[in-house]
Amino acid sequence: MFKNPAPSTPQFQATEDGICYLNGHHGLLSQTSVSVLDRGFIFGDAIYEVIPVYGGRLFKFDQHMARLERSLGAVRMTNPHATMGWRSIFETLLKENARHFETPLPLLNASIYLQITRGVAPRDHLIPQHLEPTVFVMCQPRAPLSDELRQNGAFCITHEDFRWKKAHIKTTSLMGSVLARDLSAKEKALETIMFRDGFLSEAASSNVWVVKNGAVMGVPNDHLVLEGIRYGVLAQLCESQQIPFSLKPIRKEEVFAADELLLTSASKEVLAVTKLDALMIGDARPGPIYRRLYDAYQTLKHHD
Repeated sequence: MFKNPAPSTPQFQATEDGICYLNGHHGLLSQTSVSVLDRGFIFGDAIYEVIPVYGGRLFKFDQHMARLERSLGAVRMTNPHATMGWRSIFETLLKENARHFETPLPLLNASIYLQITRGVAPRDHLIPQHLEPTVFVMCQPRAPLSDELRQNGAFCITHEDFRWKKAHIKTTSLMGSVLARDLSAKEKALETIMFRDGFLSEAASSNVWVVKNGAVMGVPNDHLVLEGIRYGVLAQLCESQQIPFSLKPIRKEEVFAADELLLTSASKEVLAVTKLDALMIGDARPGPIYRRLYDAYQTLKHHD
């Protein structure tokens, strides 16, 4: 059985003891709570963002803020802070956690998780007006993928995409993705790569890229996929490496016939898939396009 090794140990542990932000106040995560009538708890009426932090610095902050604005608009919520207000909240929280975990800020590799719910109200499907949103932010350790996984690539499985048709909204209502990820976990696979009507959509928590004849292809940005920040990052990296890049509908058979298959996400960065279901991809090893893009990503995240 092709197995994916466990990630290496993160920089700091016990995230339940970290410092979080809730509606303007800082406190220990383990001692922070929200109302059971919060619409995020009752309905999943909330959106979220996850921003990587490398060496204490927010990565692609502006792009994450742009996607936050798109998600809020799609669910008819007002952004509770201006862009610079968010930056201040995040940077203050990073400093608080660096101090709490006794980690110098320039050595802090983590993720900022932001969640905005519509707020607290009596349970009713009708969207109430003029609620005060619940704003929650926490800092989580970022564990790099193991060297073994980087060297050997990932095993993934496929499945029909059974999620709703507004996948472009980064909502906390993630039951579809949770179930898809559970399918891969049962097979000791890293991810579930999904298809709608014979065409590639995305994985449970990653975007998927096909490499053929030296070119990188991804599916169009529409309501069926979440526009991962890595969409822009990968386009940027391909341009810098002079690798052809395009977005187009991709048939299932094209995925299995790929020379290389890649996943991108905040946690995976760029990762090669070397086995899909029972089929080896390419020569069953991470290929040259992956290596070029991964190396370029490492340079970008420390200089962007």
